[in-house]
Amino acid sequence: MNRPLRADAARNRRLLLAAAADEFAERGLEASIADIAKRAGIGKGTVFRHFATKEDLIAAIVLDRVEALIETGEHLLRSEDSGEALLEFLTVAAQQRQQRDLSFLQGASAGNAEVSRLQARLQETIDQLVGRAREDGAVRGDVTGTDLFLLMCAPNYIAGYAHTAAPELWRRYLAIIFDGLRPEGAHPLPHPAPER
Repeated sequence: MNRPLRADAARNRRLLLAAAADEFAERGLEASIADIAKRAGIGKGTVFRHFATKEDLIAAIVLDRVEALIETGEHLLRSEDSGEALLEFLTVAAQQRQQRDLSFLQGASAGNAEVSRLQARLQETIDQLVGRAREDGAVRGDVTGTDLFLLMCAPNYIAGYAHTAAPELWRRYLAIIFDGLRPEGAHPLPHPAPER
């Protein structure tokens, strides 16, 4: 069983993850441990005390982001308005990417068992959010949790092509996506949803 981190160790870990996320966002997977440590204001040895390899550090960043989405989703499952809860979840997911798009780290951590376990938990949370919204008639009946899982990244991905556009452009595409999820005026979808 993992013991809780001491306050200073927990603070160093938070600083380290934030610095690593910034460094990876700027330099991609080529970011060095030395530069990450320097940015965090700690020694390289401290990095390796927390994370044995660069891959472990990447996995920790992904785990942090996925855990945050799970917490948001689980909180929203207690909302009375399932449609609003689903829209809020999509908004939080898009904002997370807007702050710092680190989606490329997902591929770099694909073999990590803990990342896979948490991503499956996130999928289950999304399935529940979508299931509630479907039961309440807030979204069309043929939308699945997998659809939503794939759509989470779309607003920022689309807005990313308009390099000179306003920073809030992603909100436009989120609204279009959410209108497409609503049952009013929905037409049958031409293809079944992909497997989980």
